Amino acid sequence: MLLEHEGRRPRIDDSAYVAPTAVVCGDVTIGPDCRVLFGAVLTAESGPVVLGSRCIVMEQAVLRGTATHPLRLASHVLVGPHAHLSGCIVDDDVFIATGASIFNGARIGARSVVRINGVVHIKTALLPDAVVPIGWVALGDPAQILPPTEHERISAALESLNFSRSVFGLDPAPPGQTNMPERTRRYARALGRHLQDRILDRHASPDF
Repeated sequence: MLLEHEGRRPRIDDSAYVAPTAVVCGDVTIGPDCRVLFGAVLTAESGPVVLGSRCIVMEQAVLRGTATHPLRLASHVLVGPHAHLSGCIVDDDVFIATGASIFNGARIGARSVVRINGVVHIKTALLPDAVVPIGWVALGDPAQILPPTEHERISAALESLNFSRSVFGLDPAPPGQTNMPERTRRYARALGRHLQDRILDRHASPDF
C-alpha cells in the first residue's frame, strides 16, 4: 500500500519491487533494484526515508524517518525480517539481521554486521567493519559493544545518552514518577497526522 502523507508521496524506481502488502508512506525514496517484501513498513513520519540501490527490506521490518533524524540506507544493505530502524544512517554493504533494532541518531559504518536481535542505541556510531554479536548492545560514539548481561554498564551508558530527551523531548521522570502521560499525548498528536493520509494507486499516478 502506498500512502500520501502531509502532501508527500513515495518515489519508487521502476526497477524496484514493493510487495502488495508492504506499506510505504510519505516522503520515501526507493532506489534502483531495491526489494521491499511482504508486511514491511517504510514510513516518513516527519522526516524522509531514503533507500539507495539494491537494498533489501525483508518481511515485517519497520523503517521510520523523523524530523530530527531522517533514515537513510546507502547501497547493498540487507535489513532482515522483524528488524526495526528509526532515524538512522546506514552506510554501504551492511547486513542487519532478523530482529535487530537501530535507534535515532545512530550511524552504521560500511560493511558492518548487526546480528540477530542486536541493538544499536541512540546516537551510537559503529565504525566500518564492526560486528554486534547476537543479542548484544552497542552504545555511544565511538560505540561500546556489550553483552546483555552487562546490565549496569548498559544502564549507565543509556543514562548519559538520555533516551527520553532524545526521542520524546522529555527529561526522565524522577524516581517513583512517570512521564508516560505526556509521552503518549505528544506521540498521539504526532501520529494523528496520519488521519489525513491518502491511499495511492501506483499504476494510475504519473508521480511514480
